[in-house]
Amino acid sequence: VKFNMAGIQKFAGKIAIITGASSGIGAATAVLFSKHGATLALTGRNVANLNSVAEKCCTSETPLTIQADLNKEADTIKIVEETVKKYGRIDILVNNAGIIEMGNIENTSLEQYDRVMNTNVRSMYHLTMLATPYLIETKGTIVNISSVNGIRAFPGVLAYNISKAAVDQLTRTVALELAPKQVRVNSVNPGVTITELQKRGGLNEEAYKAFLERSCTTHALGRPGEADEVAQAISFLASSDSSFITGASIPVDGGRHAMCPR
Repeated sequence: VKFNMAGIQKFAGKIAIITGASSGIGAATAVLFSKHGATLALTGRNVANLNSVAEKCCTSETPLTIQADLNKEADTIKIVEETVKKYGRIDILVNNAGIIEMGNIENTSLEQYDRVMNTNVRSMYHLTMLATPYLIETKGTIVNISSVNGIRAFPGVLAYNISKAAVDQLTRTVALELAPKQVRVNSVNPGVTITELQKRGGLNEEAYKAFLERSCTTHALGRPGEADEVAQAISFLASSDSSFITGASIPVDGGRHAMCPR
């Protein structure tokens, strides 16, 4: 059997923007894309982490790192401008950056709601809008990182659930709008994935440990997911391997989306 080197380099010559690339799923995606030959523009708020991820990428050209807060419109504009200035094109946009906040309808403040919706939806809308003319030129692809929470409702993270349902609708609508121009748009919907997301959202170490233990019963495959597993799905949707898929939301959640209490 001949080893297919072309398969390894499926992103050779492709310019990919990955947001939230300084940790978790974004970092795993950056490293995986680099193994497939992508030229990367990585964004995040934490410069030290961003540089650390860039060093782990095995590309011939050091990834472009852009410190950016996607809640600031000027920073979002900067991401596109700096990428195009350096590379001249955009082939892939991975909208990964996102936050979670705890709270239900009785205690989620409007400030929390605005923070979650601005980070998870508004900034994605803005960056996609800015990148679209370049993606049309290259017949590129967009992969949005949603959540199983966009498909199913879970109490206690109300604003997050709403934001991820909006991401799925954004994905489907933009997919239909850009399909005539051969730009594909899809999302992945992770279940509980071992990252820093929940701890940043307010869980302490003890609560997070209990959360992961409970995940063994709430996911059909009996465990939480790994960032690398989500990255593999992102890679599939961003590549020509999925050339006839658009407007899809693919759960990467160990079967959680299919589960119902009995």
